[in-house]
Amino acid sequence: MDSQFTPRINGARLWQSLMDLGAVGATPKGGVCRIALTEDDRKGRDLVASWCREAGLDVRVDEIGNVFARRAGTEPTAPAVATGSHIDTQPSGGKFDGNFGVLAGLEVMRTLNDLGIG
Repeated sequence: MDSQFTPRINGARLWQSLMDLGAVGATPKGGVCRIALTEDDRKGRDLVASWCREAGLDVRVDEIGNVFARRAGTEPTAPAVATGSHIDTQPSGGKFDGNFGVLAGLEVMRTLNDLGIG
């Protein structure tokens, strides 16, 4: 890869993911109510996990519903890069609270895939 190359994420894809996840538990005034351990929370976690699998990530869900998605690197001894946040909300949460942190990490993985970067 050229040292001058600057990879760019697919902003439209990230935005659509944010809007699709924001629709789960959407409120009439444009907010989101996806309280932890509710049915809407499970639907949101299932949606994110499905996107992670589509991106080729190994997905694991622990006993309390935390979703872990991993992409193996090409160098087994290299340190891991991690990102994370949450997708549950307070009763009057917004579409981006926590979601952006989770989906930004996923978008990086999608972009690496798009560029064929192992």
